[in-house]
Amino acid sequence: MNFAEWEPAYEAVLDDFGFDRTADERARDVAADLASPFALGKLDFLADATVAVAGAGPSLAEPAALDRARAADAVVAASSAADVLREDGVAVDMLVTDLDGSPETARELSESGVPVAAHAHGDNVPAVREWFPRLADQWTLATTQAEPSGPVRNFGGFTDGDRAAFLADHFGAGELRFVGWDFDDPDVGPMKARKLTWAARLLHWLERRRGERFPVLDDRRESLSLPWVAEED
Repeated sequence: MNFAEWEPAYEAVLDDFGFDRTADERARDVAADLASPFALGKLDFLADATVAVAGAGPSLAEPAALDRARAADAVVAASSAADVLREDGVAVDMLVTDLDGSPETARELSESGVPVAAHAHGDNVPAVREWFPRLADQWTLATTQAEPSGPVRNFGGFTDGDRAAFLADHFGAGELRFVGWDFDDPDVGPMKARKLTWAARLLHWLERRRGERFPVLDDRRESLSLPWVAEED
């Protein structure tokens, strides 16, 4: 995924939520000032691997989900999913976070040599300023949903969970295995529910790009519109 491919989807997200693109760009620039270039070769372990993309939904704590994550070649966790996995002894090989859930976990993982994709967006600048300097620099991959700049990269995706999937895809994952994804979680608020709908849309786009069908979308695929994708695609 390069930015030219991602930008139409990004613009659709901005339009739907009324988000300010310049705010994302300002956050990106703050992250660029605080981050160092990340050696992308550190993510070679994702190539051809069966990658469990762990969402932070309540179903992640179920034994079957934990077992599926444990059996994967690599685990990429979204935000606080890392805490659930680690509590059950499941190793986390990469964390994707906007520093909203468990930033202390991001610090601990980075200091132990686990890559952390730390995301900057329009409304988390205070967290970026506080936590980027506290993460182990050589293990921190700064990301943005806007146009990438300097050490800040963009591999696609909007929420922590779908960004994890797009990142694993970008680095050549052979299979994406989704655990802890609860699109209909009744305990989330209206804004989070809208974001989960967008996560499902973006995963549908990703499965089409990969020529696959993700089972996690089997009960909703037909309802997912992709307004930024040409019909012939």
